[in-house]
Amino acid sequence: MENQLVFDKEYLRKFTTTRMPFGKYKGVLLIDVPEEYIVWFENEGFPDGEFGKLMRELYEIKVNGLEYLFKNI
Repeated sequence: MENQLVFDKEYLRKFTTTRMPFGKYKGVLLIDVPEEYIVWFENEGFPDGEFGKLMRELYEIKVNGLEYLFKNI
């Protein structure tokens, strides 16, 4: 049996429906926020709570070139 990654599409959908609530990209969908802005947060610190968790995960998605995961969502 091959190893396959399984992704929770409903969870991934959060990145395509949640908007940046503050800052330079306020109102922009998280998945559309430029990588360099997310990297800035990695260096300066992510917000607390659920939104901060999403941003940390978005950082990993963007720096690892995993945006293709969102093509069919």
